[in-house]
Amino acid sequence: MKSFAVSSALAVCALFTSVANAEPQYSGELIFPLQDVHNHGSCIVECPNGDLLACWFHGSGERTADDVSIMGARWVKATGQWTAPFLMADTPGFPDTNCCMIIDPQERLWLLWPTIQAHTWESALMKYQTSTDYMQPEGPPHWDLMKVLHMKPGDDFKDKVQRAYEAYLATIDVPAELQERADKFAARAYRQADDMLTRRLGWFTRAHPYILDDGTMLVGLYSDGFSFSLVALTDDGGETWRFSDPIVGHGNIQPSFARKRDGTLVTYMRDNGPPPKRVHVAESPDGGVTWGTVYDHPELPNPGAGLEVANLADGDWICIYNDTEEGRHSLAVSLSSDEGASWPITRHLELDPTHKGSYSYPSIIQAADGTLHATYSYRSANPDEHGQSIKHVHFTKEWIEAGDGG
Repeated sequence: MKSFAVSSALAVCALFTSVANAEPQYSGELIFPLQDVHNHGSCIVECPNGDLLACWFHGSGERTADDVSIMGARWVKATGQWTAPFLMADTPGFPDTNCCMIIDPQERLWLLWPTIQAHTWESALMKYQTSTDYMQPEGPPHWDLMKVLHMKPGDDFKDKVQRAYEAYLATIDVPAELQERADKFAARAYRQADDMLTRRLGWFTRAHPYILDDGTMLVGLYSDGFSFSLVALTDDGGETWRFSDPIVGHGNIQPSFARKRDGTLVTYMRDNGPPPKRVHVAESPDGGVTWGTVYDHPELPNPGAGLEVANLADGDWICIYNDTEEGRHSLAVSLSSDEGASWPITRHLELDPTHKGSYSYPSIIQAADGTLHATYSYRSANPDEHGQSIKHVHFTKEWIEAGDGG
């Protein structure tokens, strides 16, 4: 099935205007000054008018802090500046976290996020809202509707989980010292998958959704309770949803998507399992409905942190990720010209040798002009700079190709 990513940044007819041998370009700034509260989990989109929208969650903590809400800010093309942050979504008395956005082919803005019901990730309830009025120069979008994304993986979910996990185990050698842990993981997953309430709660977003040529939207979801992923699909603008087979490995969460030229859909996922710590990968031949066995990417380390993969207009792929097996002090962008088989070109957006800084949960898009925009959670390595913010960086593919010494 032919498909393409529509993350408000890359449409099938987008004009790619960067020219060969262009001068590398890079700029970056904090969207707002450092704050002594938690600012995390950002996502960025480009609006049809050339403005940028970013969202993130903000508050005194994460799942256990009832003041957490979804905030946003707009980079206005006419001024070249970010506006002051504004409220995007808030469920009073409940934490709202892990938001993501997309602009669909009808130019509707989607915001998706989980509301945490009982201070555990397993109690997450997915929500989404859409807007057709979001390009004003200041203030939040005017939302047309808000709905709950009710999860219903199916009565055969336990059987699907068991088949997928057994297929995964057949591809790896489990060290003797980890066999008991693997057995307990499997038994717990089977019990949970057999329980109607447990399999319907606790799923939530992280990376951009993905839209196929036929308009079907794929929302990558994961569960910290199951410690694996699946996909919610809608082909009628969110009126109804269906759900993929589970993508089962050992701690593969937070799926992000890219497409091969033959139509194969590929997901890259965070490694929340045991060492060796690598980006987890799985492939789908049918537009995200069924998935092959999860495997480790041999070239992409992951410390247990979010990442994104995306198609570029010229056919290359880009990956933004923490390129270590431990810590979030190093944030890189890598390029692949062979559909993710290898990633020979890498440049660092952040690289802190003291390991005191933290730069994580990145979001990346390619704008209509061919340049790249990314946002990520930012905590400075400088002991005199306290607090957290969301950083925005704008750069060209040539800047990546120049490498760290460029």
